Amino acid sequence: MALLDPPNIAESTTALRRRTTTVKPPDADGYCDNSSSSNNNINNNNNENGNEQIRAGEVVTNANGEKIEQKKGVESQTSVLRYAYRPSSPAHRRIKESPLSSDAIFKQSHAGLFNLCIVVLVAVNSRLIIENLMKYGLLINSNFWFSSRSLRDWPLLMCCLSLLLFPLAAYIVEKLAWKKRILDPIVIALHVIITTAAILYPVFMILRFGSAVLSGVTLMLCACINWLKLTSFVHTSYDMRSLVNSTDKGEAESTSSNIELFYDVDFNSLVYFMVAPTLCYQRSYPRTAFIRKGWVLRQLIKLVIFTGFMGFIIEQYINPIVKNSRHPLKGDILYAIERVLKLSVPNLYVWLCMFYCFFHLWLNILAELLRFGDREFYKDWWNAQTIEEYWRLWNMPVHKWIVRHLYFPCLRNGIPRGSAILIAFFMSAVFHELCIAVPCHIFKFWAFIGIMFQVPLVLLTNYLQNKFQNSMVGNIIFWCIFSIFGQPMCVLLYYHDVMNQKVNNGK
Repeated sequence: MALLDPPNIAESTTALRRRTTTVKPPDADGYCDNSSSSNNNINNNNNENGNEQIRAGEVVTNANGEKIEQKKGVESQTSVLRYAYRPSSPAHRRIKESPLSSDAIFKQSHAGLFNLCIVVLVAVNSRLIIENLMKYGLLINSNFWFSSRSLRDWPLLMCCLSLLLFPLAAYIVEKLAWKKRILDPIVIALHVIITTAAILYPVFMILRFGSAVLSGVTLMLCACINWLKLTSFVHTSYDMRSLVNSTDKGEAESTSSNIELFYDVDFNSLVYFMVAPTLCYQRSYPRTAFIRKGWVLRQLIKLVIFTGFMGFIIEQYINPIVKNSRHPLKGDILYAIERVLKLSVPNLYVWLCMFYCFFHLWLNILAELLRFGDREFYKDWWNAQTIEEYWRLWNMPVHKWIVRHLYFPCLRNGIPRGSAILIAFFMSAVFHELCIAVPCHIFKFWAFIGIMFQVPLVLLTNYLQNKFQNSMVGNIIFWCIFSIFGQPMCVLLYYHDVMNQKVNNGK
C-alpha cells in the first residue's frame, strides 16, 4: 500500500520510552487520523525537543503491544503506519469522484495522456513515412530549391522590383498635397489611379508571361502586401491632412494638440514602413534597443530547416496523393471523402509549417533586423472558440489593417456592423482569389467561395457558442473546416483544374 505524505509522528525518545505509542488507523488515503489532542501533544513535544526523530535501534510499541525496532528516523514513520493499518480499518471514508468524471476531469493532470498522444503520433507518422518511401522512393531532389525554369520567370522578378515605384508616386502626390499645390479631389483621383495600377500591373504580368505557379504566387503576395501598405499610407496621410486643416480652422478638439508631431509627410518614415513587418502606417514605431545577431542566426537556421521539411511533405506526400486522385466533384462521393481525408494530414502539417515559418520566424527576423518592437504578429488562434475569433487572432497585421482602414470607416459612415463584417470578408475573398487563381490561370472562384463560406460559419459557431456556452464546440468545428475538409478540398480542386488546363492546351 502506498503511503502519501504521512503525518509527523516524530516524538522525543524520552516520551516514547515512558508510554506506548498509540496510532489510529489511517484513512483511505494513507493518512493517520489521530485525535486533535494527540496531535497537539506530539506537536508540542516536537517543538520542545527540536523535532527530534526516533534513533536507530530503539524499540517502539504499537497499539497492539507489538515491539518495533527502528532502523532509521525516517523509516519509523512508515513502520508505525504500516502496523497501524489493520484489515478492519475502513477503506472508504469520503465521497470522491472518478478522475475522468465531468466534475473532476479538469482538476487532474493529463500529462500522461499527452505523452501517449505524442507517442501514438510519432508511431503512426513513422509508419506512414516508411510506407511512402517503400512505395515511391525519395521523390524530393535539387529541383525543389532551384531549377532552370526559374530563370524564365525574370519578368516577374522585374515586376516585383518595380512595385516600389508606386509608393514613390504616392509620396510625391502627398508631398504636393501637403504643400497645397494640388486640390483634394485631384489628390484622391491620383491615389485611386496609383493604387489600382499597383494591383492590376502584377496581374497583367502574370497572365501575359507563362510562369511557374510558385513564382506567380510570390509576386501576387508581394503585390497584395504592397497594395495594403500603399492604401494605409494614403488613408493615414489623408486623415493627417484633415486633422491639420481642422486644427487650422479651430475645429479640432483638445485631443489633437499633438498634431504637430506628425505634421507633413516624411520620406524616411515611408521607406521604413514599406519594409517593416506591419501594414499600418505611422510616423514612428516602438523600437528595440539593439539587434540580437546570434538570435537572428538561430532563427534563420530554423527557417531553413522548416522550409525544407515543408518542401519534403509537399513533394513526398501531397503531390503523389493529388496525382493519383480524380476530380473530387466528378466521381464517387465516398472516394472524394477518402481522398480529402488522406490529404488532410500532410496538408495540416504544411499549413502549420507555413504559419511557423512566416508569421513566427520570418516576421520576427525582419522585426529584429529593423528593431521593430511590436512582435504581436499572431495570437492564440488555435484556441479560437468561433470562426470569427479565429480570423481576429490568426493574422494580426491584416486584422489591424482591416479594423483601422475598413471596419471602423464603414461604421463611421453609417454602415451596420454586420454589413461591415461582410465587406471585410468580401475583400479578403477577393485577395485570396487573386493570390491563387491568377498564378494558376484559373478563375473558377474556389478560393473566393471558400472565404465567403466563412460568413455562415461565423453565424453558426457564434450561435453554438451562445447556446452551449462550451468552447470545445466552436473549436472542433474550426479545426474540422480548416484542416480536415476545407483546405484539402481546395488543393484537390485547383490541382485538377490546372492539370485539365494543361491537357486541353496540349490538345
